[in-house]
Amino acid sequence: MKILDILDKESIITELKGVSKKQVLEELIEALLEKRPHLDRENLMRVLLERERLGSTGIGDGIAIPHGKLKDLDQLALSFGKSTRGVDFESMDGKPVHLFFLLVAPESCAGIHLRALAKIARLLKNGMVRKRLGAVATSDEVYSVIQQEDEDF
Repeated sequence: MKILDILDKESIITELKGVSKKQVLEELIEALLEKRPHLDRENLMRVLLERERLGSTGIGDGIAIPHGKLKDLDQLALSFGKSTRGVDFESMDGKPVHLFFLLVAPESCAGIHLRALAKIARLLKNGMVRKRLGAVATSDEVYSVIQQEDEDF
């Protein structure tokens, strides 16, 4: 499986409007709902905020990978958002976050969920990929950057 197997172009936001953690999560959830309107918005927000209370999913280097598990989901779902301004996401390094991948998994799929998280983290570990994603203006450009770097996991 590749990242683009679970990321739809409709779930890409090239410039987030939110200036807070909650506002960004709301936007990323909306992007997920574009392709999965059956998901419960409030339940998803609750799951994500519960995960954030355990520790921020802002992993440093301007990256956050908010994630959670849902009962009423049958496969992995992913959205992407970029904030040129940056958002205080209580990141581990204390710096603003610019690149967000929101990952939601079925409650019963721990292994694939962890592999997807690792795959996204590995992709974003590359400084050049982060720089290229930070410069995108369209969802096609986001898709292209990921496609060039995406490997099977």
